[in-house]
Amino acid sequence: MSDNKNRDRIETITIFCGSRSGELPAYIEMAKSTGLLLAERDIQIIYGGGKVGMMGELADASLSAGGKVIGIIPSFLCTKEIAHDGLTELLVVETMHERKLNMQEGCQGFITLPGGFGTMEEFFEVLTWGQLGLHQKPIGLLNPAGYFDPLIEFLDQMVAKGFLSKQDRKMVLSADQPENLLDQMLNYSPPPVPQWLNRSTT
Repeated sequence: MSDNKNRDRIETITIFCGSRSGELPAYIEMAKSTGLLLAERDIQIIYGGGKVGMMGELADASLSAGGKVIGIIPSFLCTKEIAHDGLTELLVVETMHERKLNMQEGCQGFITLPGGFGTMEEFFEVLTWGQLGLHQKPIGLLNPAGYFDPLIEFLDQMVAKGFLSKQDRKMVLSADQPENLLDQMLNYSPPPVPQWLNRSTT
């Protein structure tokens, strides 16, 4: 499989990130720089639709640079305090599952920025779907100030303890700068789907 499988094919990236800002300025700066970079590269953003925390900073930075940002938010979170009313498009759905499905289907890659339970749940769901061969999209962690260092170490422990293959471990890309991560995503080649999971196998 070609090493440049995704080059020039990423038009939309889904971003998972927190509705809080976190304790370090580096987290917000990463959200802003990511939004700016994707706008400069003419890459559309899909995200959770919020106007607060990392989510709001990401969206505002991209929009301020002329980028396109689509928010997808369930109706029970769509209040004046939470939903961003200045996006290119805001899609209001009924359930969290519908939200995640739309976020996954509408992009060519995923980036995870610092966040909490919800962010991690979204990250691991798309990672699991990739492992099962349900998509072949690149998945990346942006790691400001070492936020994801313990997670990256834990992924390596999964391999060391025999619960994760080295091949599947390579599905998780990581970088401390958005430019570097985007380059990795553009050159990503997904691992082959195991024969027993290949849906075309009879």
